[in-house]
Amino acid sequence: MKKIPLGDFSLETFLEEYWQKKPLLIRQALPRIKPPIAADELAGLACEEEVESRLIIHHAETDQWDLTHGPFVDATFSDLPATHWTLLVQAVDHWVPAAADFLAQFYFIPSWRIDDLMISYSGDKGGVGPHYDNYDVFLIQVSGRRQWEVGGLYDDSSPRRPDTPVKILTEWEPEQSWILEPGDLLYVPPRVGHSGVAVGEDCMTCSVGFRAPSHRDILLDFPEYICERLSEEVRYADPHLTPQANPGQISSEAVKNVQNILTQYVEDQDGLAQWFGRYMTSPKYQDDETTQEDHRVENIRQHLSAGGTLIRNEGSRFAFQEHGKNLWLFVDGRQYTCGESVTDLVKTLCAERTLSNYCGQSEEHDSLLLDLLNHGSLYLSD
Repeated sequence: MKKIPLGDFSLETFLEEYWQKKPLLIRQALPRIKPPIAADELAGLACEEEVESRLIIHHAETDQWDLTHGPFVDATFSDLPATHWTLLVQAVDHWVPAAADFLAQFYFIPSWRIDDLMISYSGDKGGVGPHYDNYDVFLIQVSGRRQWEVGGLYDDSSPRRPDTPVKILTEWEPEQSWILEPGDLLYVPPRVGHSGVAVGEDCMTCSVGFRAPSHRDILLDFPEYICERLSEEVRYADPHLTPQANPGQISSEAVKNVQNILTQYVEDQDGLAQWFGRYMTSPKYQDDETTQEDHRVENIRQHLSAGGTLIRNEGSRFAFQEHGKNLWLFVDGRQYTCGESVTDLVKTLCAERTLSNYCGQSEEHDSLLLDLLNHGSLYLSD
């Protein structure tokens, strides 16, 4: 079994006593930790058009906050003040293999629940103010030191400062405070207030965030998925209509009829499962310009026989469901129905980032790997 970064806590204890319940600090959860990316490389990423990044500067003398969205230019960083600034780069795991490997350490939570690895880098006293998130987060100190304060439950009715571009809580009363050193980990459940401030220079923090779709998003996406698969011929019907006194009345039977229409789709477990697998593996960033590649099975075999590997694209999401004797594999919003002969392959694809010996075992193996390569969900690596 892979070692998980929970210190002396068992996974069972963590899930039962802390997950989505209360914060937890684990000293040296990841001892001898190394940053998955250098500070100057992180700044370079923030200059790229396709990378989501933000720069937050706190003017302590006036208590004003500035928020700027990337992409940035080199001069942005050379002109930074001496203190009170933070650079945040989202989804670093999509662009940096070492960051994707770092994120994989947290697959003790189902990987389809993990959103991305955000990395923040701060000058002395840099932070983003007291706030809360609607999702779980692991905060791992990878260089420098940061003081974290946590406490209280908040929601969208909690007062926030109206004069700042960042969502800062005004009624903030921390209950606990710690200074995290490299290797320390802080878990914060959804809606728990927290605030982190750099203590000194070279403060880098990795934030492992989780996907927690709102009920609103679920109720918007599932009906759209169903509607795309319905014919206009499927319509409201009332073959057991009975006489009524007033023609303008909508009877309880009519409302029940509509309820039955809606219920039949929700109670279709196969349909719901297929939608959910596609929905939860949809890429974080949709690329409308993605073109399919043109790999050949012979190329894959030659590559692997020469000692090469197949690697999951850093931005791809993989998950599977058991369906009778088959498995449904979901990759980047696509669905594959896979037979028993590729069960091991599917489970390995969903658990590991690297494969080295799965080509040539069967035609179904090769067909699946070829399709994943041609869609860019896998790539060849030396």
